[in-house]
Amino acid sequence: MHKHDIAHQATSNTSKDNASHFQREAHRVTLIGMIIDIILGILKILFGLISHSYALIADGLHSFSDALTDILVIAITKYSRLEPDEDHPYGHERFETLGTVFLGCLLIAVAGAMAWDSVMRLITQTSIEIPTWPALVIAAISILAKELIFRYTHHIGTLIKSDLIIANAWHSRTDALSSIVVFMGIAGAMSGFGWLDAAAAVVVAIMIAKVGWDLSWDSIKELVDTAIPPEETDELRQFIKQTPGIQNVHDLRSRHMGPDIILDVHLQVRPSISVSEGHQIGLIVTERLKNQYSHIREVTFHIDAEDDDHNGQHATTTSLPLRDEVIRTLKKVWAKSIKIDDNHNINLHYLNNQISIELFIECNDQLPPNLLATLKEQAESIDWLGDLTLWYPHN
Repeated sequence: MHKHDIAHQATSNTSKDNASHFQREAHRVTLIGMIIDIILGILKILFGLISHSYALIADGLHSFSDALTDILVIAITKYSRLEPDEDHPYGHERFETLGTVFLGCLLIAVAGAMAWDSVMRLITQTSIEIPTWPALVIAAISILAKELIFRYTHHIGTLIKSDLIIANAWHSRTDALSSIVVFMGIAGAMSGFGWLDAAAAVVVAIMIAKVGWDLSWDSIKELVDTAIPPEETDELRQFIKQTPGIQNVHDLRSRHMGPDIILDVHLQVRPSISVSEGHQIGLIVTERLKNQYSHIREVTFHIDAEDDDHNGQHATTTSLPLRDEVIRTLKKVWAKSIKIDDNHNINLHYLNNQISIELFIECNDQLPPNLLATLKEQAESIDWLGDLTLWYPHN
């Protein structure tokens, strides 16, 4: 096995190990949260019935909705870190982004339902059934449990760089906030201030809607390929310019793919270097970017021989002929002076909307005097011809 094959295999194994670690952590924290949600949902509904607290029963249903959401998170994370395939050559991270949008919308929907119910109770409710103290205890337990699971889930989501897990953590926080509303409502009802429940619920609903909007909006921007901030783009451009052989950087475009960033960039190099040297410079740029910025996953570079950053217009247009047509034209105009073989070593340089030519002559026997001047004169009618250089061995 070659060294390249070993390195490729090591990189592939590392990628698979990272994906496996991500799934294990994401599934573990989500399963823990789901179990807690189910237990809390059963306790809230049971003690809500016993203690005559309709708010606690509603909060129990909210906990069961969290458990259903946890199942959704497990399903999405299973696919979001799969290796790229033929149908998804850039990977499956957008499944996570789509799931984050869904969770954000769910938070907004929950907030809207809480606000509507609270406002209607403020308007229409004339009396309130007084709940008993067990409902207050269960609400307090729910607040503590959901806050702990929020902190744990948010920590894991940040650690594995998963917006979906972080979104699910905030969903857990909404359950804690709704339990606070229930606790205040029960305490207020037991103290003779039943309206506190509905008023506090409206405030919390606004907070929940704000969190849901922020999560959804950030993920929507990713789905429509919104670029990274301009200051970060400028930083990347200056970093690339520090690479030896780079003369200029333009058309630097970026987009998010889950927690990672994909870049497209045009690299201007000296026009006289070979294709392979230009490609090697591009590979060095890619390596430096990935080593410096761990969140950059892929770089696609385009090597330019001249500055084509002219409001989206290239300095050299597509109207210029390609090699076969160039050789046919030169054969015709230079037929009396020099015989051009298709196998001749001819280099074409497309610069400033012209074609500069380097012609390598293997033998200088029987060449007419002042050949360069003669060839230039014979080719005056060719409007696309730029500089002409002859290379031939001397005795």
